[in-house]
Amino acid sequence: MRASPAAMLSLSLTIPLPLTSTKTPFSDQSFLFKHYSWNNQSLSRLGHLVSEKPSRRWIFSCKCRNRGRNSYAKFDNEGEDFIVVNFYRFVSIEDPEAEIDKHFSFLKDLNIRGRIYLNEQGINAQYSGPSKDALAYVEWLKEDDRFSDLLVQMSPANNGHAFPKLKLQNKPSLVQYEGGISHLPLLDPPMRAKPLEPSEWKRKLEGLADDDEASPSSSRRTCILLDVRNGYEWDVGHFRGAPRPEVDCFRNTSFGLSDEKEAPSDPLINVDKEKTDILMYCTGGIRCDVYSAVLRQRGFKNLYTLKGGVSHYLKEEGTAEWVGNLFVFDSRLSLPPATYCNNAVDEAIKTPETPVDTSFARCYICDSQVQELRHRNCANLDCNRLFLCCAKCVDNLKGCCCSNCISAPRLRPVLQGVKRYEKWHVYRDSEVQNAPLV
Repeated sequence: MRASPAAMLSLSLTIPLPLTSTKTPFSDQSFLFKHYSWNNQSLSRLGHLVSEKPSRRWIFSCKCRNRGRNSYAKFDNEGEDFIVVNFYRFVSIEDPEAEIDKHFSFLKDLNIRGRIYLNEQGINAQYSGPSKDALAYVEWLKEDDRFSDLLVQMSPANNGHAFPKLKLQNKPSLVQYEGGISHLPLLDPPMRAKPLEPSEWKRKLEGLADDDEASPSSSRRTCILLDVRNGYEWDVGHFRGAPRPEVDCFRNTSFGLSDEKEAPSDPLINVDKEKTDILMYCTGGIRCDVYSAVLRQRGFKNLYTLKGGVSHYLKEEGTAEWVGNLFVFDSRLSLPPATYCNNAVDEAIKTPETPVDTSFARCYICDSQVQELRHRNCANLDCNRLFLCCAKCVDNLKGCCCSNCISAPRLRPVLQGVKRYEKWHVYRDSEVQNAPLV
């Protein structure tokens, strides 16, 4: 459903920061926040309906905008060690709007960017910032008994912020899944999978490998390893023995929900729901928790998840049974396992260098082996596909994913190294569009 510009009301609230604050160099400035609403329905961006009821969304952007490519003024980040922080918790929040106000009051003085979503079912957060600010928010949150034992994942962000801005939002679903997740019994732990510590998970995987070697011809398995991520995440790294998920968005995950004719490759088709152990993993754990509740309602009894996800496992157990890098949903895109070693956060400005097996990774275009486990976006803005690509195909197809995209009207320049594409207006001018980007 589209909302016309005339039908949308835009409210701009200017909230001065305290002059006594010492936590931000903008203590004498004002911050601009926008909340969009239309006919009592909220819009995540212009024209896109996301909720049937009003909800608040704070988007932080400084009024003192510069004129460069970055439309958001920066804090003085010189000498700062930046980290990325991830956590989630399913817990009852009776008044999400009041909770957001509390978080806003604390966060407004901190140099933090990312996504922090809250609703009646809990919180899901991924953000970056200088370590002192990023950890200050964690410590503040843990003062609340509901979050005192929160499992927090941290990793270094070597080039400053990994997110463009901070979104603090009352979101209908903490993760995007078809039909939403508000109806799922996520606040009832027995209705979710049993979380396994990384050491327990490792033993399970070793036992699974031993069973396969002992009876390689057996078609009946008592244990199934399930990657509850997207196919492109598997492409840069996964646990050995995990089949590639044939989905490009968690919203469309449907393991165990279809019959054999609809999804013949579904690993949960025709399994014994009473006797089969299902081992589920994802990056940080939240998608597994959500999907385990879906499977529990479908009658699957023996469900297990990796506590804290792959990031927690790599920190505790290293690369045992893991191959490749870990895909992350921020500007870094792909992280080598050594990033999560125990001293990675203490030495956040250093990038650990360890050999990573890339033998499994294939170019999306020519199927040759790729050396760099890092996706790129198709240069065609209207495609924007995430894909792995060898250097030869990058040159031949001008950064596009196929020959059809080369002639697209909104073609961006080929990106080199670890750069990410900026907004289209940066490339819209033909002189800029045709200039080499170095």
